Amino acid sequence: MRATTAFRIRAARTTSFAAAVGLSLLCPALAVGQTDGGTLQTVAKQPFGQYLADAHGRAVYMFTSDHPGTSTCYKSCAEAWPPLQALGPPPAGNGVSAALLGTARRQDGSSQITYNGMPLYYFVGDHGPGTTAGAGVKGMGGEWYLVSPNGQKIDND
Repeated sequence: MRATTAFRIRAARTTSFAAAVGLSLLCPALAVGQTDGGTLQTVAKQPFGQYLADAHGRAVYMFTSDHPGTSTCYKSCAEAWPPLQALGPPPAGNGVSAALLGTARRQDGSSQITYNGMPLYYFVGDHGPGTTAGAGVKGMGGEWYLVSPNGQKIDND
């Protein structure tokens, strides 16, 4: 089996931010499920331009409180912003630089996907491909941004 076929991304499967947070308080295991996310790619949407998304078009985000190679998002933060967790080396798709892709070890020992060193996350308030409700959100001690193909935050203010 090739390493890329073993790759999977963990993601939230709830349909609303409030429902996800409420369910996660009752049963944290319900807040995060596994999806066959495959490779990371770039997609485009105005006013953001090109940004990173999974193979299904779901946006991924970076957190300004994180540091290269280190996530600061745990517990309730990770319930609202599930980390992209890799079960193998993350493959680069269309518009994504393989040189910028990597992984970082989380406190629980799992492997989180990074881009340009920064850990990547989904947002439970996004409802499928093309949804970018997490862009520019302030919370959990920092700000959340879509990620450009060169690995920088996309600030559309």
